[in-house]
Amino acid sequence: MVDKKHTKSRRELLTALGAAGITGLAGCSGGGDGGGGEPATDTADGGAADGTATGSDGGSGTDSVTAAWVYNSEVGDLGWSWAHNEGRKAVAAEYDWLETEYTEAVAPADSERVFEQYAQGDADIIFGCTFEYQDPMASVAEQYPDTYFEHNTGYLTMENMGRYMGRIYQPRYLAGQAAGTVTETDTLGYVAAFPIPEVIRGINAYALGAASVNDSATLKVRWTNSWFDPPTESEAANALLDEDVDVMAQHQDSPAALRAAADAGIWATGYDAPMGDIAGENYLTSPIWHWEEFYGPTIESVRDGTWESDAYWEGIESGICSLDDWGPEVPQEAKDTVSEARSAMLDGDLDVWTGSAFEGEGDEFLFQEMSSYVDAVEGEVPN
Repeated sequence: MVDKKHTKSRRELLTALGAAGITGLAGCSGGGDGGGGEPATDTADGGAADGTATGSDGGSGTDSVTAAWVYNSEVGDLGWSWAHNEGRKAVAAEYDWLETEYTEAVAPADSERVFEQYAQGDADIIFGCTFEYQDPMASVAEQYPDTYFEHNTGYLTMENMGRYMGRIYQPRYLAGQAAGTVTETDTLGYVAAFPIPEVIRGINAYALGAASVNDSATLKVRWTNSWFDPPTESEAANALLDEDVDVMAQHQDSPAALRAAADAGIWATGYDAPMGDIAGENYLTSPIWHWEEFYGPTIESVRDGTWESDAYWEGIESGICSLDDWGPEVPQEAKDTVSEARSAMLDGDLDVWTGSAFEGEGDEFLFQEMSSYVDAVEGEVPN
Protein backbone atom coordinates (compact mmCIF):
# COMPACT_ATOMS: atom_id res chain seq x y z
CA MET A 1 0.00 0.00 0.00
CA VAL A 2 1.44 3.39 -0.94
CA ASP A 3 1.48 6.17 1.60
CA LYS A 4 -0.45 9.17 0.33
CA LYS A 5 0.33 12.75 1.21
CA HIS A 6 -2.25 15.51 1.00
CA THR A 7 -2.30 19.25 1.58
CA LYS A 8 -5.58 21.02 2.25
CA SER A 9 -6.12 24.74 2.73
CA ARG A 10 -9.29 26.19 4.21
CA ARG A 11 -10.10 27.89 0.88
CA GLU A 12 -9.97 24.55 -0.93
CA LEU A 13 -12.07 22.91 1.76
CA LEU A 14 -14.70 25.62 1.59
CA THR A 15 -14.87 25.34 -2.17
CA ALA A 16 -15.26 21.58 -2.05
CA LEU A 17 -17.85 21.45 0.70
CA GLY A 18 -19.98 24.53 0.34
CA ALA A 19 -21.73 26.20 3.27
CA ALA A 20 -23.91 23.20 4.11
CA GLY A 21 -20.93 20.89 4.23
CA ILE A 22 -19.07 23.13 6.64
CA THR A 23 -22.02 23.16 9.02
CA GLY A 24 -22.07 19.39 9.00
CA LEU A 25 -18.33 19.13 9.64
CA ALA A 26 -18.50 21.11 12.85
CA GLY A 27 -20.36 18.34 14.60
CA CYS A 28 -18.92 15.15 13.10
CA SER A 29 -16.09 12.94 14.15
CA GLY A 30 -15.81 9.56 14.77
CA GLY A 31 -4.36 1.36 11.66
CA GLY A 32 -3.15 -1.10 9.92
CA ASP A 33 0.09 -1.66 8.16
CA GLY A 34 0.68 0.43 5.10
CA GLY A 35 3.56 0.53 2.69
CA GLY A 36 6.26 3.11 2.31
CA GLY A 37 6.25 4.14 -1.35
CA GLU A 38 6.44 7.61 -2.84
CA PRO A 39 3.63 9.88 -1.62
CA ALA A 40 0.76 10.88 -3.85
CA THR A 41 0.38 14.64 -3.50
CA ASP A 42 -2.76 16.74 -3.37
CA THR A 43 -1.70 20.40 -3.30
CA ALA A 44 -3.74 23.51 -2.48
CA ASP A 45 -3.14 27.22 -2.91
CA GLY A 46 0.12 28.00 -1.13
CA GLY A 47 1.25 24.36 -1.42
CA ALA A 48 4.38 23.27 -3.15
CA ALA A 49 4.56 20.56 -5.77
CA ASP A 50 6.04 18.09 -3.28
CA GLY A 51 3.04 18.33 -0.98
CA THR A 52 4.52 20.73 1.57
CA ALA A 53 2.86 24.03 2.35
CA THR A 54 3.97 27.48 3.38
CA GLY A 55 3.76 28.22 7.11
CA SER A 56 5.69 29.41 10.16
CA ASP A 57 8.31 27.51 12.08
CA GLY A 58 7.35 26.20 15.51
CA GLY A 59 8.13 28.55 18.37
CA SER A 60 6.47 31.61 19.84
CA GLY A 61 3.18 32.99 18.48
CA THR A 62 2.56 33.05 14.73
CA ASP A 63 -0.07 34.49 12.41
CA SER A 64 -0.57 31.19 10.59
CA VAL A 65 -0.08 27.56 11.48
CA THR A 66 0.68 24.49 9.39
CA ALA A 67 -0.35 21.23 11.04
CA ALA A 68 0.41 17.74 9.72
CA TRP A 69 -1.20 14.39 10.54
CA VAL A 70 0.25 10.93 9.91
CA TYR A 71 -2.17 7.97 9.79
CA ASN A 72 -1.40 4.27 9.73
CA SER A 73 -4.37 3.30 7.55
CA GLU A 74 -6.31 4.93 4.76
CA VAL A 75 -8.84 7.51 5.91
CA GLY A 76 -11.65 5.86 3.99
CA ASP A 77 -11.75 2.79 6.24
CA LEU A 78 -14.50 4.24 8.49
CA GLY A 79 -12.35 3.59 11.53
CA TRP A 80 -9.52 5.07 13.55
CA SER A 81 -7.85 7.11 10.80
CA TRP A 82 -11.24 8.24 9.48
CA ALA A 83 -12.13 9.60 12.91
CA HIS A 84 -8.85 11.51 13.19
CA ASN A 85 -9.27 12.88 9.69
CA GLU A 86 -12.78 14.11 10.55
CA GLY A 87 -11.18 16.04 13.40
CA ARG A 88 -8.60 17.46 11.01
CA LYS A 89 -11.30 18.54 8.57
CA ALA A 90 -13.30 20.18 11.34
CA VAL A 91 -10.42 22.38 12.50
CA ALA A 92 -9.42 23.15 8.90
CA ALA A 93 -12.93 24.48 8.32
CA GLU A 94 -12.91 26.42 11.58
CA TYR A 95 -9.64 28.39 11.25
CA ASP A 96 -8.86 30.48 8.18
CA TRP A 97 -5.23 30.84 9.33
CA LEU A 98 -4.65 27.08 9.39
CA GLU A 99 -3.12 24.92 6.67
CA THR A 100 -3.42 21.17 7.16
CA GLU A 101 -1.58 18.27 5.59
CA TYR A 102 -1.82 14.52 6.09
CA THR A 103 -0.20 11.32 4.94
CA GLU A 104 -2.19 8.09 5.16
CA ALA A 105 -1.30 4.39 5.15
CA VAL A 106 2.12 4.87 6.75
CA ALA A 107 3.56 1.73 8.34
CA PRO A 108 5.29 2.28 11.69
CA ALA A 109 8.61 1.30 10.09
CA ASP A 110 8.21 4.15 7.59
CA SER A 111 6.87 6.77 9.99
CA GLU A 112 10.19 8.28 11.06
CA ARG A 113 10.90 9.22 7.45
CA VAL A 114 7.48 10.88 7.11
CA PHE A 115 7.78 12.75 10.42
CA GLU A 116 11.20 14.03 9.36
CA GLN A 117 9.88 15.20 5.99
CA TYR A 118 7.22 17.27 7.72
CA ALA A 119 9.70 18.61 10.30
CA GLN A 120 12.10 19.64 7.54
CA GLY A 121 9.25 21.36 5.75
CA ASP A 122 6.86 23.96 7.10
CA ALA A 123 4.94 21.98 9.71
CA ASP A 124 4.62 23.81 13.02
CA ILE A 125 3.02 20.81 14.72
CA ILE A 126 2.86 17.14 13.74
CA PHE A 127 0.30 14.61 15.02
CA GLY A 128 1.16 10.89 14.97
CA CYS A 129 -1.99 8.84 15.19
CA THR A 130 -1.09 5.33 16.29
CA PHE A 131 0.69 3.73 19.23
CA GLU A 132 3.58 2.28 17.21
CA TYR A 133 4.62 5.77 16.07
CA GLN A 134 5.81 6.65 19.57
CA ASP A 135 9.53 5.83 19.32
CA PRO A 136 9.96 7.08 15.73
CA MET A 137 8.27 10.36 16.65
CA ALA A 138 10.42 10.76 19.76
CA SER A 139 13.54 10.25 17.66
CA VAL A 140 12.53 12.97 15.20
CA ALA A 141 11.33 15.33 17.95
CA GLU A 142 14.77 15.19 19.53
CA GLN A 143 16.35 16.28 16.24
CA TYR A 144 13.87 19.13 15.61
CA PRO A 145 13.37 21.00 18.90
CA ASP A 146 11.63 23.96 17.21
CA THR A 147 8.79 21.79 15.89
CA TYR A 148 5.96 20.59 18.11
CA PHE A 149 4.89 16.94 18.13
CA GLU A 150 1.83 15.21 19.57
CA HIS A 151 1.65 11.42 19.86
CA ASN A 152 -1.69 9.67 20.13
CA THR A 153 -2.18 6.80 22.67
CA GLY A 154 1.42 6.59 23.85
CA TYR A 155 3.07 7.36 27.18
CA LEU A 156 6.26 9.28 26.31
CA THR A 157 6.54 13.05 26.54
CA MET A 158 9.42 15.41 25.78
CA GLU A 159 9.87 19.17 25.93
CA ASN A 160 8.51 19.51 22.39
CA MET A 161 6.39 16.30 22.30
CA GLY A 162 3.09 15.81 24.07
CA ARG A 163 0.73 12.87 24.18
CA TYR A 164 -3.03 12.67 23.91
CA MET A 165 -5.86 10.19 24.33
CA GLY A 166 -9.46 10.20 25.52
CA ARG A 167 -11.12 8.07 28.16
CA ILE A 168 -12.98 6.01 25.59
CA TYR A 169 -13.41 3.38 28.28
CA GLN A 170 -16.28 5.50 29.60
CA PRO A 171 -18.52 5.15 26.51
CA ARG A 172 -17.33 1.53 26.25
CA TYR A 173 -18.75 0.93 29.74
CA LEU A 174 -22.03 2.47 28.62
CA ALA A 175 -22.07 0.33 25.47
CA GLY A 176 -21.45 -2.68 27.70
CA GLN A 177 -24.50 -1.77 29.76
CA ALA A 178 -26.59 -1.77 26.61
CA ALA A 179 -25.10 -5.15 25.63
CA GLY A 180 -25.83 -6.62 29.05
CA THR A 181 -29.42 -5.45 28.76
CA VAL A 182 -30.17 -6.87 25.30
CA THR A 183 -28.29 -10.19 25.46
CA GLU A 184 -30.39 -13.34 25.67
CA THR A 185 -27.55 -15.87 25.85
CA ASP A 186 -25.57 -13.86 28.44
CA THR A 187 -22.53 -14.38 26.20
CA LEU A 188 -20.89 -11.36 24.61
CA GLY A 189 -18.07 -11.34 22.05
CA TYR A 190 -15.18 -8.91 21.58
CA VAL A 191 -12.72 -8.81 18.67
CA ALA A 192 -9.56 -7.04 19.86
CA ALA A 193 -6.32 -5.92 18.24
CA PHE A 194 -3.27 -6.10 20.54
CA PRO A 195 -3.08 -7.04 24.26
CA ILE A 196 -1.82 -3.63 25.39
CA PRO A 197 -3.27 -1.53 28.23
CA GLU A 198 -5.33 0.66 25.89
CA VAL A 199 -7.20 -2.34 24.50
CA ILE A 200 -7.39 -4.28 27.77
CA ARG A 201 -8.84 -1.19 29.45
CA GLY A 202 -11.64 -1.06 26.89
CA ILE A 203 -12.41 -4.77 27.21
CA ASN A 204 -12.63 -4.50 30.99
CA ALA A 205 -14.83 -1.41 30.88
CA TYR A 206 -17.23 -3.08 28.44
CA ALA A 207 -17.43 -6.20 30.63
CA LEU A 208 -17.98 -4.14 33.78
CA GLY A 209 -20.76 -2.21 32.08
CA ALA A 210 -22.48 -5.44 31.10
CA ALA A 211 -22.02 -6.94 34.56
CA SER A 212 -23.49 -3.83 36.20
CA VAL A 213 -26.89 -4.64 34.69
CA ASN A 214 -26.59 -8.40 34.20
CA ASP A 215 -24.51 -10.38 36.66
CA SER A 216 -24.75 -13.47 34.43
CA ALA A 217 -23.11 -11.78 31.45
CA THR A 218 -19.66 -13.00 30.39
CA LEU A 219 -17.34 -11.69 27.70
CA LYS A 220 -15.29 -13.82 25.30
CA VAL A 221 -12.30 -12.18 23.55
CA ARG A 222 -10.52 -13.09 20.32
CA TRP A 223 -7.26 -11.35 19.40
CA THR A 224 -6.16 -10.45 15.87
CA ASN A 225 -2.72 -8.94 16.61
CA SER A 226 -3.43 -6.26 14.04
CA TRP A 227 -5.15 -2.89 14.08
CA PHE A 228 -6.46 -3.28 10.56
CA ASP A 229 -6.93 -6.68 8.99
CA PRO A 230 -10.56 -7.15 7.88
CA PRO A 231 -10.25 -10.85 6.89
CA THR A 232 -8.69 -11.76 10.25
CA GLU A 233 -11.24 -9.65 12.10
CA SER A 234 -14.07 -11.45 10.31
CA GLU A 235 -12.51 -14.80 11.13
CA ALA A 236 -12.28 -13.88 14.81
CA ALA A 237 -15.89 -12.70 14.81
CA ASN A 238 -17.07 -15.92 13.20
CA ALA A 239 -15.21 -17.95 15.82
CA LEU A 240 -17.10 -16.05 18.51
CA LEU A 241 -20.39 -16.63 16.71
CA ASP A 242 -19.68 -20.36 16.97
CA GLU A 243 -19.56 -19.89 20.76
CA ASP A 244 -23.12 -18.59 20.99
CA VAL A 245 -22.41 -14.90 21.49
CA ASP A 246 -25.40 -12.70 20.68
CA VAL A 247 -23.74 -9.26 21.03
CA MET A 248 -20.46 -8.42 19.28
CA ALA A 249 -18.04 -5.61 20.16
CA GLN A 250 -14.67 -4.68 18.70
CA HIS A 251 -11.47 -2.71 19.10
CA GLN A 252 -10.37 -2.72 15.47
CA ASP A 253 -9.99 -0.12 12.76
CA SER A 254 -12.43 -1.61 10.28
CA PRO A 255 -16.11 -2.55 10.62
CA ALA A 256 -15.44 -6.19 9.67
CA ALA A 257 -16.44 -7.67 13.04
CA LEU A 258 -19.55 -5.50 13.17
CA ARG A 259 -20.49 -6.57 9.66
CA ALA A 260 -20.03 -10.26 10.51
CA ALA A 261 -22.28 -9.83 13.55
CA ALA A 262 -24.97 -8.02 11.59
CA ASP A 263 -24.86 -10.65 8.83
CA ALA A 264 -25.41 -13.31 11.50
CA GLY A 265 -28.42 -11.43 12.86
CA ILE A 266 -27.00 -10.54 16.28
CA TRP A 267 -26.47 -7.19 17.96
CA ALA A 268 -23.41 -5.33 16.65
CA THR A 269 -21.31 -2.68 18.41
CA GLY A 270 -18.72 -0.74 16.41
CA TYR A 271 -15.85 1.56 17.32
CA ASP A 272 -14.33 4.87 16.20
CA ALA A 273 -17.11 5.98 13.86
CA PRO A 274 -20.90 5.84 13.48
CA MET A 275 -21.58 2.46 11.88
CA GLY A 276 -25.36 2.23 11.90
CA ASP A 277 -25.58 2.21 8.10
CA ILE A 278 -23.52 -0.99 8.01
CA ALA A 279 -25.31 -2.97 10.73
CA GLY A 280 -28.85 -1.74 10.02
CA GLU A 281 -31.48 -3.17 12.37
CA ASN A 282 -28.82 -5.13 14.26
CA TYR A 283 -26.91 -2.00 15.26
CA LEU A 284 -26.60 -1.33 18.98
CA THR A 285 -24.26 1.69 19.16
CA SER A 286 -20.54 2.56 19.00
CA PRO A 287 -18.06 4.39 21.21
CA ILE A 288 -16.89 7.20 18.92
CA TRP A 289 -14.32 9.99 18.83
CA HIS A 290 -14.55 13.75 18.39
CA TRP A 291 -10.85 14.55 17.96
CA GLU A 292 -11.49 18.17 17.02
CA GLU A 293 -12.09 18.78 20.73
CA PHE A 294 -8.35 18.23 21.22
CA TYR A 295 -7.01 19.43 17.89
CA GLY A 296 -8.69 22.84 18.01
CA PRO A 297 -7.32 24.10 21.36
CA THR A 298 -3.94 22.51 20.68
CA ILE A 299 -3.51 24.26 17.34
CA GLU A 300 -4.73 27.52 18.86
CA SER A 301 -2.01 27.22 21.50
CA VAL A 302 0.61 26.86 18.77
CA ARG A 303 -0.65 30.03 17.12
CA ASP A 304 -0.67 32.10 20.31
CA GLY A 305 2.65 30.73 21.57
CA THR A 306 1.30 28.94 24.67
CA TRP A 307 1.73 25.30 23.58
CA GLU A 308 3.23 23.07 26.28
CA SER A 309 3.97 19.39 26.37
CA ASP A 310 1.36 17.58 28.42
CA ALA A 311 -0.49 14.27 28.79
CA TYR A 312 -4.06 14.92 27.67
CA TRP A 313 -6.52 12.26 28.83
CA GLU A 314 -10.02 13.67 29.15
CA GLY A 315 -13.38 11.91 29.16
CA ILE A 316 -16.95 12.29 27.99
CA GLU A 317 -17.37 15.54 29.90
CA SER A 318 -14.88 17.19 27.52
CA GLY A 319 -16.64 16.01 24.35
CA ILE A 320 -13.60 14.09 23.10
CA CYS A 321 -15.57 10.83 23.08
CA SER A 322 -19.18 9.71 23.29
CA LEU A 323 -21.67 7.05 22.29
CA ASP A 324 -23.10 7.11 18.79
CA ASP A 325 -26.86 7.29 18.22
CA TRP A 326 -28.84 4.16 19.02
CA GLY A 327 -29.74 1.62 16.40
CA PRO A 328 -33.36 1.53 15.24
CA GLU A 329 -34.34 -1.59 17.23
CA VAL A 330 -32.61 -0.89 20.56
CA PRO A 331 -35.18 -1.32 23.36
CA GLN A 332 -36.11 1.64 25.54
CA GLU A 333 -34.92 -0.20 28.64
CA ALA A 334 -31.35 -0.19 27.35
CA LYS A 335 -31.55 3.47 26.38
CA ASP A 336 -32.91 4.48 29.78
CA THR A 337 -30.30 2.45 31.65
CA VAL A 338 -27.45 4.03 29.72
CA SER A 339 -28.90 7.53 29.97
CA GLU A 340 -29.06 7.26 33.74
CA ALA A 341 -25.51 5.92 33.98
CA ARG A 342 -24.16 8.60 31.65
CA SER A 343 -25.71 11.33 33.81
CA ALA A 344 -24.16 9.77 36.92
CA MET A 345 -20.81 9.60 35.16
CA LEU A 346 -20.97 13.26 34.19
CA ASP A 347 -21.96 14.21 37.75
CA GLY A 348 -18.98 12.32 39.15
CA ASP A 349 -21.19 9.75 40.87
CA LEU A 350 -20.18 6.78 38.70
CA ASP A 351 -16.61 5.59 38.28
CA VAL A 352 -16.12 2.74 35.83
CA TRP A 353 -13.66 0.91 38.08
CA THR A 354 -15.58 1.03 41.36
CA GLY A 355 -16.11 -2.47 42.72
CA SER A 356 -13.51 -4.03 40.42
CA ALA A 357 -9.94 -5.13 41.06
CA PHE A 358 -8.86 -1.75 39.70
CA GLU A 359 -10.83 0.42 42.11
CA GLY A 360 -8.64 3.22 43.44
CA GLU A 361 -5.88 2.80 40.85
CA GLY A 362 -4.38 6.03 39.57
CA ASP A 363 -4.16 7.29 36.01
CA GLU A 364 -0.63 5.99 35.46
CA PHE A 365 -1.75 2.44 36.17
CA LEU A 366 -4.98 2.73 34.22
CA PHE A 367 -3.25 4.26 31.21
CA GLN A 368 -0.12 2.16 30.83
CA GLU A 369 -0.05 -0.73 33.30
CA MET A 370 -3.40 -2.54 33.15
CA SER A 371 -2.59 -6.05 32.00
CA SER A 372 -5.29 -8.40 33.34
CA TYR A 373 -9.01 -8.99 32.92
CA VAL A 374 -11.85 -8.30 35.31
CA ASP A 375 -13.88 -11.27 36.52
CA ALA A 376 -16.57 -11.00 33.82
CA VAL A 377 -14.04 -11.71 31.04
CA GLU A 378 -13.22 -15.33 30.26
CA GLY A 379 -9.63 -16.52 30.09
CA GLU A 380 -6.43 -14.58 30.59
CA VAL A 381 -4.65 -11.82 28.70
CA PRO A 382 -2.07 -13.43 26.37
CA ASN A 383 1.60 -12.65 26.93
